[in-house]
Amino acid sequence: MSQRRILYVPGKNPKPPAEVHRGLLLRCLVEGVARLDGATADAISSDEENFELIAWNFFYYGRHQDITPELQWIDELLRKEEASAVDRREAMTWNRRMVRSLYQIADSFPVIIPWLPETLRKNAEETRRYFHNEGGVAWDVREFLKRELREQLESGNRVLVIGHSLGSIVAYDSFWSLSQQEQLRGKVDFLTLGSPLGLNYVQERLLGAKASPDRRYPAMIRNWMNVSAAGDLISLDRTFADDFREMLEAGFVRRIDDHCRDLHTWYRNDGGLNVHRSYGYLVHPVVARLVTRWWKMNA
Repeated sequence: MSQRRILYVPGKNPKPPAEVHRGLLLRCLVEGVARLDGATADAISSDEENFELIAWNFFYYGRHQDITPELQWIDELLRKEEASAVDRREAMTWNRRMVRSLYQIADSFPVIIPWLPETLRKNAEETRRYFHNEGGVAWDVREFLKRELREQLESGNRVLVIGHSLGSIVAYDSFWSLSQQEQLRGKVDFLTLGSPLGLNYVQERLLGAKASPDRRYPAMIRNWMNVSAAGDLISLDRTFADDFREMLEAGFVRRIDDHCRDLHTWYRNDGGLNVHRSYGYLVHPVVARLVTRWWKMNA
């Protein structure tokens, strides 16, 4: 009998130990879903196999993050149900808009990346490290997800893959490798959060980008849902239906839906508002609605 499984692929940077990280992510997702549909929240949390963390970060970075300073901020996040007027204004300050413009220029002219502000430069360099695949590290990272997908699809389970930030690139490349190289049968649904897949720099380096049209895109995504918050500097191009129109028209994917209009997250820590943080995305009502709908449709 097939089961529903949610596989979560985290973004860059060291993370807490896998079980701690998984628990925090699940807590945020379940809290968001519970505000919409308590029965679905209970169902998701009823079996630990329903939500799997693809814990690639320790392998990639060789260390864990100390999550202790963040715990109070996660509690604060979950006490709120929407972004405040202050959050909304801060997400769209003049300074953020200026930095966003710089990043957009760098996406077209990567030569200026060394002169970007430190945060943007580190983000760009981290993405470049993945694509350079030194020592086959990107292949090894993808194998964390590919191994789980092979098992789930061979078992006939219904799968939702959630990819946050760089994790969405890892997921996309894994889909391409499994469907176009291994010819693995089966479909999954894909939910991207704060994803850089709309960037020119990224699209030119994805697996399959230079392949013939019949092999250019992964063939295992059923429906693709994309969520991007206002002010998120990682997901500069917030809409994917236009970027991947050829993929849609060729029938590689049934539909691509962008959810970004007036969408504000509200995670804060000592550094101030961080609209890109995964916990803020997972508790958001839009993500809750998409996950709830997926869970019920696949019952």
